[in-house]
Amino acid sequence: MTSTPEQSAPNPEELRAAIASGDPVQAMPALAKLRALPTSDNDSVVIPLLILGSEQQAFLVRSLSCSGLGYRRNEQGWQVLSRLLQVDEDPNVRAEAANALASFGVERAWPLLRESFAKDGAWLVRCSILSAFAEQPEISPAWLLDLGRQAIADADGTVRVSGAEILARVVREQAGNPHGSEARALLQPLQQDADHRVVAAALNGLQS
Repeated sequence: MTSTPEQSAPNPEELRAAIASGDPVQAMPALAKLRALPTSDNDSVVIPLLILGSEQQAFLVRSLSCSGLGYRRNEQGWQVLSRLLQVDEDPNVRAEAANALASFGVERAWPLLRESFAKDGAWLVRCSILSAFAEQPEISPAWLLDLGRQAIADADGTVRVSGAEILARVVREQAGNPHGSEARALLQPLQQDADHRVVAAALNGLQS
């Protein structure tokens, strides 16, 4: 006998119990099932369960909850994500919060994520912010320059690579104007970087 949608839909109370258990083996599948709940349940059912997940001890549970809050966006979720970005002890969670906040839109997320990029030295968080903004078609080239300039000064090679790739985008898209010229000037010294990946990214940008 074929089950009806009503029979197959997740039970919110069962999901709540699994998430509140704090056990990733139970909580992670429960959080994943939240996507099956109707969008109309967003504020009344889904968001409170995602917030509950964000309060659990296991960082994997908090990270997945952040991802869900970016997918099911509302004001309460924004506030929770903003707090986690600033105070969570685990860089995995802060990185996921950054990704989720970026999904609210470049204009709104930029001030918060730019501040976090400047203050948070964790390479994972910084790379997540760079990645979140790097492919945004509508982002200001001045903002990309700002991020790229900070990123190439980082001690971590992976962050510098991401910064070089962002500057390369500015060179490609802003050729012949001051933004493109500044990005090219910033890439020039990276040809002597100690990390061969940074050198490759810089050369690729300079050949644009």
